[in-house]
Amino acid sequence: MQARLLLEDGTLFTGLGFGAEGASTGEVVFNTGITGYQEVLSDPSYCGQIVTMTFPLIGNYGINRDDFESIRPYIHGFVVRRHEPVPSNWRAQYTLDSLLKEYGIIGISDIDTRMLTRILRRHGTMKGILTTGTERVEELRERLNASSLLRDQVARTSTKQVFSSPGKGERIVLIDYGAKSGILRELTQRGCDVVVVPHDTTADEIRRLHPDGIQLSNGPGDPKDVPHAVETVRQLLGEYPLFGICLGHQIFALACGADTEKLKFGHRGGNHPVKELESGRCYITSQNHGYTVKEESIRGTELTVTHINNNDKTIEGLKHNRYPAYTVQYHPEAAPGPFDSGYLFDRFLEMIREHKRNNPERPRQAQLAETLRGELQYAQK
Repeated sequence: MQARLLLEDGTLFTGLGFGAEGASTGEVVFNTGITGYQEVLSDPSYCGQIVTMTFPLIGNYGINRDDFESIRPYIHGFVVRRHEPVPSNWRAQYTLDSLLKEYGIIGISDIDTRMLTRILRRHGTMKGILTTGTERVEELRERLNASSLLRDQVARTSTKQVFSSPGKGERIVLIDYGAKSGILRELTQRGCDVVVVPHDTTADEIRRLHPDGIQLSNGPGDPKDVPHAVETVRQLLGEYPLFGICLGHQIFALACGADTEKLKFGHRGGNHPVKELESGRCYITSQNHGYTVKEESIRGTELTVTHINNNDKTIEGLKHNRYPAYTVQYHPEAAPGPFDSGYLFDRFLEMIREHKRNNPERPRQAQLAETLRGELQYAQK
């Protein structure tokens, strides 16, 4: 089956199709990971994107039940140099081809992914259309020009209802902007009582859950497309310890008065060097994002830069100068990628415990009595 990928600059790639048949448009991006294609496919942060893997052999270890980072893939297409239809790994339960067919995702192989990556690095990410049909190139170009990139990816990928993962430790409210399963896994492994809430949950609804801390998840798209999330974080800032990851990092920055901008081709892969400014140590990190916090916008806010990217010097971490809150642009839960930064979850829990020590709760009986007095006074009026 022939497949074609047409970029908005007119570049056409012709290769072999696998997975589903049909046509799909999206933002064409590239990932530099050597392994971890199952986690990439199931990362909600890729919603609406056609993902190119720069490693030349994909599909060789198949698909298993354990390595998914969400319930289903949200990508709009998958581009590889060589697709291996017969996996060879003891964990494999089915093939990459069958996974793409199940969820209606088109794959294309046998194209020059090095050339494609160089185009994206030189000119930036761009729209593309991936098809297995026989339409003329002019028809594809018209369809591509008439399409627009998604702006509602967070709503598409976020949970639709509240659910919990019970534990005996600190209660963490995880605001789901398109969260990877790895974040929930890291928190539950540390005994946390996690309550996952939709992206549009209000500050008052979160307060009623009586959290000890709030986790802002990763997610797809432009943080300015979710102004309600920014307002919620702004209202909660200072009340509870906050830890943000990726999109959560960008939303936190906007809530604190900073600004964000789109990167030329983004950071996607498991080999991005990040320097922690306080210690001078360099960590190799897993990343997947197309936006960054503008460095000049930090001036005049109450934020301090804690981490920078060693490749392009963009901001990779922030902390608030007054409140217990910090964020990172990369993925400490990894999956795929190195787990060097898992300590950040431990730091989050220590921050929560320190906040509790410095701000002891009033006895519950006193809180209930005050509430009752207020209700009685209201009734007497």
